Amino acid sequence: MASTETKADGNAKDSGHANDLAGLEAGLDALETVQTSRTPFRQTLVQKILPPIVAVALVLVVWQALITFKVVDDPAKLPSPSDVWGEVREAWLQGTLLDFIWTSVSRGLFGFVMALAIGTPLGLLVARVRFVRAAIGPILSGLQSLPSVAWVPPAVIWLGLKPEMMYAVILLGAVPSIANGLVSGVDQVPPLFLRAGRTLGATGLRGTWHIVMPAALPGYVAGLKQGWAFSWRSLMAAEIIASSPELGVGLGQLLENGRNTSSMSMVFLAIFLILIVGIAIDLLIFSPLERWVLRSRGLLVRS
Repeated sequence: MASTETKADGNAKDSGHANDLAGLEAGLDALETVQTSRTPFRQTLVQKILPPIVAVALVLVVWQALITFKVVDDPAKLPSPSDVWGEVREAWLQGTLLDFIWTSVSRGLFGFVMALAIGTPLGLLVARVRFVRAAIGPILSGLQSLPSVAWVPPAVIWLGLKPEMMYAVILLGAVPSIANGLVSGVDQVPPLFLRAGRTLGATGLRGTWHIVMPAALPGYVAGLKQGWAFSWRSLMAAEIIASSPELGVGLGQLLENGRNTSSMSMVFLAIFLILIVGIAIDLLIFSPLERWVLRSRGLLVRS
């Protein structure tokens, strides 16, 4: 009789432990569950669309107020929004607006792709080989802090007023940022990952591809984002300083043409286009890439 009661108590305890484990697993599953429901359009409108629209509208109101109340009454110093819009309309009707944008964007993207192809293996080499890091690591950091405009005069002397000159300036501005971003990402990879990879036979190029690069992605993406910013700024510096019919007219050259003709409306048009392109590239390419990397690591939950 006593043995029967003991068995019953044991079964009850086992059942209780099983229920506790099941509850724990359910709780962990709930914590790891990502909400995939679509965000209501009204919430997206209020949180993401309206704020930049309100900010732009506020800037336009203040800008127009400076003109209306004659705080700045010299059009040669501050054109009105309508004057800048007239410059946009004229460039569009002449069919040159998209040409200005495409000339610079195509150069910038092609130069960035070349910088990516050079900076990625260079960053891996610096991160994984101590001698290489000791030899050129400080040089890369110094090059990253060097203003891109400093490379324009020697590039013109070396390569002449040719497209190759533009790409050289972009490479010298972007490669150090991409390489240093990857080095930073590799340095933050937990040593446990590397040891686990070696235990599983992931060494050499296989370990780099399957262990190091995925673990270093957040730092690498940050380096890519900064590399694009350096590419874009380097290109604008080169286009402003170096001009030639063979190079065509990009946004930087448009800005310089506005200065030469004392047309502030053209200067403002060029500035706005440079800003819009930079924002568009970030929103269309780098922000989605960054969100994907963070979400894949559980650092960003889809709302």
